[in-house]
Amino acid sequence: MNAWVKLAALAFAAFVVAQVLMREQAPEVAAEGRPAPAIALPALDGRTVDLAALRGRVVVLNFWATWCPPCRDELPELGAAWREGSPRCLEVVGVTGESARDDVQAAVQRFAIPYPVVVDADGEVGRRYGLTAYPRTYLVDAGGVVRKVFTGTVTRRALLEAAAPLLPATCPRGAP
Repeated sequence: MNAWVKLAALAFAAFVVAQVLMREQAPEVAAEGRPAPAIALPALDGRTVDLAALRGRVVVLNFWATWCPPCRDELPELGAAWREGSPRCLEVVGVTGESARDDVQAAVQRFAIPYPVVVDADGEVGRRYGLTAYPRTYLVDAGGVVRKVFTGTVTRRALLEAAAPLLPATCPRGAP
């Protein structure tokens, strides 16, 4: 009997150690109150959009796909939010996944998307953000912390209301 207790204790200890090691190796995903995972992806216009370079501004990261009807429905709302908020230090970045570059380019033209759109070709950024469905939108404060996550479609009004208390008094020089 004593051998069984020792074996059970050893098995439990091994389980606990394995859980700790797996937790340490698991990638951090975006969540409210946590730093936003890094993004540096090519935009359709050829330049790289780097989330770190947007520090000092409030950033709306909208994950979408061209084949997603709710995603297409919210594109005009995101464009309106960008037009209204950009003079007050609000940036919108569209992050496309699971879509061919040509399809993304066609959607940008069709919906007259005014903000940068980047292509997450291998889905790595989506994984770091814990993306499980489209659309999903992350509101990142000027310090790079995720402050709100919108699952499903989002409206101009909801974005601007959530961003208002986060907007800095002045925009940093040289910001896009």
